[in-house]
Amino acid sequence: MRLNQLAKNQIAQIAAVSGDDAGMEAKLREIGFAEGDEVEIVHLGPIGGKPICVRLNQTLIALRAEEAAAVAVAPRS
Repeated sequence: MRLNQLAKNQIAQIAAVSGDDAGMEAKLREIGFAEGDEVEIVHLGPIGGKPICVRLNQTLIALRAEEAAAVAVAPRS
């Protein structure tokens, strides 16, 4: 499952970070996305659910849908 497919307020663990280009993956890793970290969607934008606001390591981060799609997650049950 991808981060952009996660339900609001559902907590998941990051399984992989990869993008269509190396630049996107590098950007996400610089922001702090890493395998094993917990992530949660806390807010969706008013127009088509964009941007996506996520909580990562106690920090709120706004992502574009294509950036969120580059993060594979495993929902926590």
